[in-house]
Amino acid sequence: MSAGQAEDAWRAGPALTAPLEPQHNGVEVQAPQLPLRLEDALPETSRYNKDADMTLPAALPALLSALDVMQSRFFELWLGTWPDAIEWTAAVMGTQVSASLEAITRSSDYDSLQGASDIASNATIGENLINRYFTHLVAFYFGENYLALRVQAFDDMLWVVLGWLEAIKLVTAHSDLHYTSAKETEHRNPWYATQFIPSFAHRVRIFYELASRGWDSSLCGGGMIWSPYLAPYKNAITNQLYISASVSMYLYFPGDDNPSPFRASERNLLNGYSPPAKANDPKYLEAAVEAYKWLVASNMTNCRGLYVDGYHIHGWRGGSNGSIGSGQCDVRDEKVYTYNQGVILSGLRGLWEATGTKRYLEDGHKLIRNVISATGWHTRDTEHRRRWAGIGRNGILEETCDANGTCNQDGQTFKGIFFHHLTTFCAPLPVGDRDGVFYRADKELASLHRRSCQGYEAWIQHNARAAYRTRDDEGRFGMWWTYGLWRGDSALDLEDLAVPDEGTDYRNTGVPKDEIWRLPDNSTSYPLERTGAQHGSRSFSNDWDPNSRGRGRTVETQSGGVAVIRALYRIGKGS
Repeated sequence: MSAGQAEDAWRAGPALTAPLEPQHNGVEVQAPQLPLRLEDALPETSRYNKDADMTLPAALPALLSALDVMQSRFFELWLGTWPDAIEWTAAVMGTQVSASLEAITRSSDYDSLQGASDIASNATIGENLINRYFTHLVAFYFGENYLALRVQAFDDMLWVVLGWLEAIKLVTAHSDLHYTSAKETEHRNPWYATQFIPSFAHRVRIFYELASRGWDSSLCGGGMIWSPYLAPYKNAITNQLYISASVSMYLYFPGDDNPSPFRASERNLLNGYSPPAKANDPKYLEAAVEAYKWLVASNMTNCRGLYVDGYHIHGWRGGSNGSIGSGQCDVRDEKVYTYNQGVILSGLRGLWEATGTKRYLEDGHKLIRNVISATGWHTRDTEHRRRWAGIGRNGILEETCDANGTCNQDGQTFKGIFFHHLTTFCAPLPVGDRDGVFYRADKELASLHRRSCQGYEAWIQHNARAAYRTRDDEGRFGMWWTYGLWRGDSALDLEDLAVPDEGTDYRNTGVPKDEIWRLPDNSTSYPLERTGAQHGSRSFSNDWDPNSRGRGRTVETQSGGVAVIRALYRIGKGS
């Protein structure tokens, strides 16, 4: 199928004519007023009670608690980073912090946060809480290892772009909601944090321009290459990141006229000057639209409607005397990761906001429903609940490395990424006339989108409940959420939890040293192989904790807990 044919088929596809109705499953999903004190929502004697349930009324206190553990346990202010994270996962951690703060500042419960005094002595009211964690973001701006990231793979660079755009969105939202638009005369000046927007924007622009070099039209008719240090591999995540980053640049990038201290491209090295970049530049939107057309035409989804990992080029043997082989994306790697189903959701939401084309929202809802189905949501109460359903089991999102405890830092970050982008996609659609570059919905479309997202709430709560039950005595979330529902089941055995051996799990076991993945005469490992742990015991006991295997509980697993609880809170509250 040509790119043009694929585009025609896409636009002619079934419209979203009815929402996925809420599935209450016997669970009350109406949101009462937030309890003023954390202990009112979590009445257990221990704040980290492993048997505590996760309900919508408890979601905001639980989010604040999870965020506090993530920052107090894993972040080092004097270093300005999470020392145990690697460069790209640190960028994602920053994104999760910004998004959590935006959830708080946009919340109707913002003025009730004075009751959360047992979370942190310096975070007893909403504004102090926002300011406390925003200082962490500022410290991370200076602590981020941007020099290393400048020479890494293209997807690594794009995580940086999305991270600092998220910070810009946070600063803009908090200032507009609580300062410049406030009724009180003394609050008409902008929030002090707006002074950092130009610095954030500069880093965004530099890394976007660096990453854009990965767009390649010489193979497969387009698409982003994952890494310049390996044989060409056009994978889902790099292309989804490029789509999301490009449309976000069009919508949220405020412009940048700072020519230093970094030069964005080789063409500017002679004069040492990087020309200004303007806000709302149509080139960013054009890049996003073109990239999504390419992704649609690439046939990168499997029979379950899930994105597989990507494409190699048959017979490619590059180099100065090498061959491009078929020149086509014709060797598909069938590996399915959770984050490959998530990042595109924020891109689709952005494409709707930038074009008003309803089809982008329809594609997003279709993908979400495919994911929910592939977690075994519809068989969770049957004898098949432990059977692998495509991207999870028992209705819980899961990586193939979860049950065996072999996930590395990459895999430990993925589920949190999915839920972050799901939350972005499901934000309510503004209604009314077009506002600058932002399109607005009519009441019918806004209602349809809202009710569709409400239909996912029971599934999100199911995942949040499972994740919440993986916490240890220090409030740290585990990686394998499914076990949170099965804890104490002495009949459970790992033999029951087999997953299909499909594709190459290079994210958790390292890039293979073969001619499919490597450049000619390149026997080195890039990126460094970071393998997980051995499988360990094959049976469970009441006092054994499978989430202590491998890397155990980390800042990456904590960010997953933060993200899924934030998804429950924002989507459940319709905020």
